[in-house]
Amino acid sequence: MNKRNYIVGIDVGTAEVRVGLGEPRPDGTVNIIGLGLSPSDGVRKGVIIDLDKTIESIVSAVEEAERMAGFKIDSAYVGLKGLNMELINNRGVVAVTSEDREIRIEDVDRVMQAAKIVALPMDREIVDIIPREYIVDGFDGIRDPVGMLGVRLEVDALVVTSLITSLHNLLRCISRAGININGLVLQAMANSEVILSPDERDLGVFLIDIGSGTTEIALFQHGKLQKLAVIPIGGDHITTDLAAGLRINHNKAEELKKEYGSALLSLADSEPRIEIRTVGSNELRLVSERELTSFIEPRVQEIFQIAKEEMIKMGWPYLPPAGVVLHGGVSSMKGITEVPRRFFESDQVRLAEYEMVGVQNPTYSTVVGLLHYVQHYQPRMFVEERGKPTKKRGPGLWQRLKDWMTDIIE
Repeated sequence: MNKRNYIVGIDVGTAEVRVGLGEPRPDGTVNIIGLGLSPSDGVRKGVIIDLDKTIESIVSAVEEAERMAGFKIDSAYVGLKGLNMELINNRGVVAVTSEDREIRIEDVDRVMQAAKIVALPMDREIVDIIPREYIVDGFDGIRDPVGMLGVRLEVDALVVTSLITSLHNLLRCISRAGININGLVLQAMANSEVILSPDERDLGVFLIDIGSGTTEIALFQHGKLQKLAVIPIGGDHITTDLAAGLRINHNKAEELKKEYGSALLSLADSEPRIEIRTVGSNELRLVSERELTSFIEPRVQEIFQIAKEEMIKMGWPYLPPAGVVLHGGVSSMKGITEVPRRFFESDQVRLAEYEMVGVQNPTYSTVVGLLHYVQHYQPRMFVEERGKPTKKRGPGLWQRLKDWMTDIIE
């Protein structure tokens, strides 16, 4: 197997670190041949709070993916949460320099560099530049100008910026885990690759990703990401409310939320049949789904209320034609689609459906979407790493076995 034919994605989330290794296929899809998962102990609300624990989580997830794939991972593309991200609309303009006036890839590179020229605060840095459309001699709506004839080339681009401190903490953790970074991709872009249809992205749709520490609201229209907002509330807040209300530990609250949790009281069973043991007591007591839901429903409603306010700020007091698509761990909760339907007074709300070659678990949807995005768009690395890999990992189990067999043969 030639490692150069494979691509790797890393998703450092609040709850888990996920790693995916894929083999590009001729039809444009990606066949997943390696997956890794590890608890993310050093991240809270999408922000790294403990470098060492985060590095350990990354190393553990990478090694699991290596064992499944059968070879060592040395570089990867990294997904970025929308938290601390800011999108800026900007344009770049260049003259076509070739004598025959044919637009070449070099001209596209130059116009993208021109789009980078934007005034930024001292604490922000450009992460990516996403072209919305190209304009050749005044004719707009062009998706790929290479090969066309023209004198003047413009690009209408979305410049993605990030807070320097949070970004470089993430890059440092991955580098110290022994992984070189090939490029950075907004997770909203990655998720859209496996969740949204081309028609939805064209008509207009909100993709709401309710994760553990944050909820991300991404607006797609005309085939591109248009706006992005993140609120610092997610599934962990529901778990914390449940733990405090029932006076149980956090892990037990998370377990109850996943198994019995409901977003609506009207859908919850009122029969006390769930055993719990409160903190400081050895006695078991029975609670009902309805009692659990009494702590869950208000927080779920708060999430969608704030999400609606953010959507209004984006210019949408009503839903776009393709409505809302829900994604993330909380979206699997019973009755979750009914809450936004009531808030937005619309039936145009659906749960994400995943079509991923080689993967059945939607937990990996973001990292799989990342691989699909890389396969189609090949993002570049705009950020200069501050500190190259300093903590090299030893050879994995598979590599050690191969080396041992080689020594015996020799």
